[in-house]
Amino acid sequence: MADVQLLLYLFSLASSPLQVLVIGGGAAGFFGAIACAEAHAHAHVTLLETNRTPLTKVRISGGGRCNVTHACFDPALLVQHYPRGGRALRGAFSRFQPRDTVSWFAQRGVRLKTEADGRMFPVTDDSATIVDCLMQAARHAGVNVRTGTAVVGLTHSASTFQVELKSGEVITGDRLLLATGSSPQGYALAKSLGHTVEPPVPSLFTFTVSDPELRSLAGVATESAQVQLILPEQKPLEQTAPLLITHWGFSGPSILKLSAWGARLLHDNHYRGILRVHWLPGQSPDHIRQQLMAAKQQQGKRAIAATCPLLLPRRLWQYLIARINIGSDQRWADLSKQQLHNLIQEVTQSQHLIEGKGVFKDEFVTCGGVSLKDVDFKTMQSLRCSGLYFAGEILDVDGVTGGFNFQSAWTTGWLAGQAMGLDSRS
Repeated sequence: MADVQLLLYLFSLASSPLQVLVIGGGAAGFFGAIACAEAHAHAHVTLLETNRTPLTKVRISGGGRCNVTHACFDPALLVQHYPRGGRALRGAFSRFQPRDTVSWFAQRGVRLKTEADGRMFPVTDDSATIVDCLMQAARHAGVNVRTGTAVVGLTHSASTFQVELKSGEVITGDRLLLATGSSPQGYALAKSLGHTVEPPVPSLFTFTVSDPELRSLAGVATESAQVQLILPEQKPLEQTAPLLITHWGFSGPSILKLSAWGARLLHDNHYRGILRVHWLPGQSPDHIRQQLMAAKQQQGKRAIAATCPLLLPRRLWQYLIARINIGSDQRWADLSKQQLHNLIQEVTQSQHLIEGKGVFKDEFVTCGGVSLKDVDFKTMQSLRCSGLYFAGEILDVDGVTGGFNFQSAWTTGWLAGQAMGLDSRS
């Protein structure tokens, strides 16, 4: 009799679909849900999203164009763009990397293009193309997408999860993927199941500088600048990339990269520090001196402010010379040795006081999240709670600007989706 009951139990497991629940309707959640449903026909996948409209960050990313990924196809080089999580992602990228992302979208009719800086966008330059692709793939795979569905509680017993919704409904699942991004609720759910959460702080952001003369140059940009972040008792952090002056201070790829690498340190220093700028990183002080001396000899009667011998925007040049007290009418012939020295210093080591942080448009990336020590990056399964998986920004993983954060979402979501559907209930 006992044997018959066991056989009936095993038959019921084999005949009933594996219930997979995904909490979070962002890039990682959708990608994980689709990957699971496509790879495992016996899995019934339900995606729960608090907002009425899913994929919000995908819609607004890249100024509405969606920076899908980056054209870096070597995992060893790719991980160098992640201030946190690079080591853990090394193996993950060997299984699903940007080349696979490009192929995944291409197979579903979406072609990506590569821009000069390596960023990859849909050829339509419209994020709706990516959103529509993900929504259609989810429908085609049979994913049950439930929007406007807030999760308020989560418990785990034996081999099942009970997810309590704000409506009072309780949903039971055999597998659970947490892909809630930087949501405090997601962190709370992870903590409730025994996970350590590294305190989340902003990552990609701009620098606020109170200098009104600098801020009056809003819109001025350089193709390349070497920026150093100087904080008390810390080794300077450095990046070289385009720099943009804004009406609140500094922005552009160089600043965003610097903010990512210095996210935790800047938070601990209340977003105050010194930014040192070399406005012409490809040129040595001696080379700059030669150009300035040539101007002094050849254009002695002309005003310094009206004649810039360096490859700098005119308004920026006038700002820099004003900072070292060179008058608007002073001629090149009257440039003293001390002024020459000060000018070279200003071009190569211009210093500005950071007095706070701004934001990076409408996009928000955090440093912090579920500790990577709690996760198996081969499957994205929790090492503390069997059947629980993580993907995306809920993890203590973040990349610099350029499509790297989306790539970690695609990769971790895909790995989780492949692993969640493996039925070991019997």
